[in-house]
Amino acid sequence: MTLPEMTRVFARIGFLSFGGPAAQIALMHKELVDERPWLTEAQFLNALSFCMLLPGPEAMQLATYAGWRLHGTIGGLIAGLLFIVPGACVVLGLSIAYAFLGNVPLVAALFLGVKATVVIIVIEALLKLSRRALKSPAAWVIAALAFLGIFLLSMPFPLIIATAALYGALTARGPATSSPAMIRPRSLKTILLGLAVWWAPVAVLWALKAEFLTRLALFFSKLAVVTFGGAYAVLAYMAQQVVGDYGWLDAAQMMDGLGLAETTPGPLILVTEFVGFMAGFGAGGLGTAVLAAGITLWVTFAPCFLWIFAGAPYIDWIATRPRLTGALQAITAAVVGVILNLSLWFALHVFFGTVAETRLGPLHLTVPDPDTFDFKAASLTIVAAVLLLKLHISLPKVLGVMALAGAALVWL
Repeated sequence: MTLPEMTRVFARIGFLSFGGPAAQIALMHKELVDERPWLTEAQFLNALSFCMLLPGPEAMQLATYAGWRLHGTIGGLIAGLLFIVPGACVVLGLSIAYAFLGNVPLVAALFLGVKATVVIIVIEALLKLSRRALKSPAAWVIAALAFLGIFLLSMPFPLIIATAALYGALTARGPATSSPAMIRPRSLKTILLGLAVWWAPVAVLWALKAEFLTRLALFFSKLAVVTFGGAYAVLAYMAQQVVGDYGWLDAAQMMDGLGLAETTPGPLILVTEFVGFMAGFGAGGLGTAVLAAGITLWVTFAPCFLWIFAGAPYIDWIATRPRLTGALQAITAAVVGVILNLSLWFALHVFFGTVAETRLGPLHLTVPDPDTFDFKAASLTIVAAVLLLKLHISLPKVLGVMALAGAALVWL
């Protein structure tokens, strides 16, 4: 298998990677295990388990590992970039169009149907993850506590993940089934080089006193470290920060961005590119927006390559560590509660025109105004639920149909 042949296969995967991580992983399994003897079933599954333990988009990291396994570092870079670049280019184009046309009534009407669909997309992700993650009473308790912590107490998402991981590691049972792995000098060089690549642009921005871009880079660098459980898990935390704390976007723009990311190939975490672009557009126009989108992409995905290149030699060993497995299982359970919070957050902001944040002692309450209930949005959400959950129509088709339905409903 030559490097050009591998490049062609991963280019096809990158352009066809619609439908979220489950569909993307299934596509890679078909291309790399079923149709070609490039990876064995055991290699694929061990790598998938490792990628699920990492922060960041597991499908993109799995593609990077597969490329590394086949052609070393250059193969990993090619496979990972081909998984990102097509979708990133589309998101950039859609972000530019949105920035200039987002307030046009027709565009707003189209996005009404998209927002309604996003509510069901998140609920569907919640149902799928809960079936996989909540297999014990302890997992249910972790999910419930995570939901209460983020929904009622506004606990930081990184604290919830760290607490769940610590609990899972401390309560894990079973002996390790292999001897401890020794960190190789080459791995240390890989880590140092990866950190330098990740942080060098941030250091340049800081040295140039580009305050806004530096703050943006630092925020998304932090986000890249805590994106356990996929994009849905971290979206509520990101929305809380960029909407509530920084004021870079409003809630409607945040939901529109998720809808745009759902229509593109590549990992859903590309929604960060939209957020960075819109934050930059508000801060300094189109030029700043493009720079902001670029630095956001850099600090979102550079760590993903670092995790894979540093950890790939140890994948078989990591699969035998019960404490790491326990931490992953607890994190996954906590993510269920976090995504439930995201579902409610999206639903409230889609169904109600006014949603207020109030405090009652230590509790942070989200209270919608009943007089602003949007019957059109609620009706469209029911239609989206039937199409996705009952009829199982593909997501791109549903998004297209719902966008047109939203426009037609507003026009009528």
